[in-house]
Amino acid sequence: MASKKNSWPVFQFEENKDTIYLLHQWTQIVGKVRLKKSPWQNHSWHVSLYVDAQGLTTGNIPYDGGVFEIKFDFIHHELRIKTSNGSRDRFALGGQTVASFYEHLMEKLKFLGIDVKIHESPNEVPDPIPFPKNKKRIIYQANTAQSLWKVLVHIQNVFGYFRTKFTGKNSPIHFFWGSFDLAYTRFSGNKAPEFTGQVPNIPTSVMQEAYSHEVFSVGFWPGSEAFKTPIFYAYTYPNYPDFKDAKISPEKAFWSTEMGEFMLTYEDVQKSSDPTKTLLEFLQSSYEAAAKCGNWNRVELDCDFSHLENK
Repeated sequence: MASKKNSWPVFQFEENKDTIYLLHQWTQIVGKVRLKKSPWQNHSWHVSLYVDAQGLTTGNIPYDGGVFEIKFDFIHHELRIKTSNGSRDRFALGGQTVASFYEHLMEKLKFLGIDVKIHESPNEVPDPIPFPKNKKRIIYQANTAQSLWKVLVHIQNVFGYFRTKFTGKNSPIHFFWGSFDLAYTRFSGNKAPEFTGQVPNIPTSVMQEAYSHEVFSVGFWPGSEAFKTPIFYAYTYPNYPDFKDAKISPEKAFWSTEMGEFMLTYEDVQKSSDPTKTLLEFLQSSYEAAAKCGNWNRVELDCDFSHLENK
C-alpha cells in the first residue's frame, strides 16, 4: 500500500471549529433518524454514518415504503434524501442554522412519506441545546466541510487496509455522530467487566452493551473546544494496566493520562513523508501492545491476505 504524492489536507481545529460545530449538530440529527428507524445492532452499529465518495451517508434505512438514504454531499454542499421508490429531495447546507436544518429535514422526510420523530437534544456534548431551539448564526464554510471529508476518506482507506489483517469479530469503519469520530474496533472474543463510567446524555445500559466484550479501538477525532487538536487515538476496554507503558510507533505517539489512551496528532501524520505508513505504524503497534497486555489469542485472530491481493 505504497503512498505517492502526499495529498492529505492540512486540517486544524481552531480555524475550522464553527463548521465542525455545525456538522456535529447536523450529523446528530441525521444519525438519530437512522437510530429511530433501524433495528438494534450490537454495540450500536445501527446508528453510525459512513464515509462515501461524496461525503457522509446513513446507508439504507428501512421504512414502510422500502428503504431510504440520507447523505451529506460535501462536493455540492447539499443534504440529499432518496428512497427505493424513486422519490428524492434535497436542500442546501449553506445558510442553515441547527434549527433550520432540523426543520428542513423533518419537512422533507414527511413529504417523502417517512414518518419519524427523534429525541430533539444532542448526545455526548456538554450543555446541549435542543435542535429546534438552536438558532445560533454560524457560517457554514464549504471548504472546511470538504477538507474534513477528504481527511476522512484518506483515513478510511488506511483503516480499511488495517482491517484486512484481522479475522476475529471487528466493526465496520464508521462515523459516530455522538462523539464525532471515525472509528474501528477489534474484539478479543472475551467478555469484559461491566462498564461503570458515564457519558453525557447516554444511558448507562447503552454503554454497558457497547463495552460488553473486550475491545481494542482506534479512531480519528477532529478536536473540540476542550481539546483543540485533531488526533488519532487507540484504547482498550478494559484498560489493561500495562498498556500505557507499551512502546508505540511512531516516536511522536504519546499516552494521554487524562483520556486513558494513546494519541498521535493528525498534524504529525499529515506532515510525515509517508502518512499512510506512519498511521499504519501507529495502528499496528498499538494493536500488538493491546493484544499482548490483554493476552489475546493472536494465532486465531490475526490473518494475512496479502498473497491474495491483485488475484
